[in-house]
Amino acid sequence: MRLWSIHPSYLDTKGLVALWRESLLAQNVLHNRTKGYKQHPQLIRFKDSGYAETAIAKYLKHVADEADKRGYNFDKTKILGDAECPALTVTEGQITYEFQHLLRKLQKRDPARYEALKSVRDVKTHPLFTKVQGGVERWEVI
Repeated sequence: MRLWSIHPSYLDTKGLVALWRESLLAQNVLHNRTKGYKQHPQLIRFKDSGYAETAIAKYLKHVADEADKRGYNFDKTKILGDAECPALTVTEGQITYEFQHLLRKLQKRDPARYEALKSVRDVKTHPLFTKVQGGVERWEVI
């Protein structure tokens, strides 16, 4: 499971579809609707926020918004609850790590997108997150 902290606009089609599926799985975990993945490291920041269910709804809303911009039809009725909550924080180091991770993936599966993104220096975050100083997050599995 990879719940990207970077803006979903950077993802290729395969990545955006995978993010939608994995985010829906995360939502099910956070709503206690599944037995698996309960201790997955990607969920720590949502659980630690104190409003995990609302935060994942907001996360999903922005993924669906990106899909809409591309003309895809993600079923927004699968988003549970209200999507209004304060922003979560993510470190600059985490954003850098994730963007480099994405570039490595794109270099193999979507070389044109890789070429378009490889010179990006000011990486935008997913709208749920606000960037703060710091290294790679403690929950990241490297």
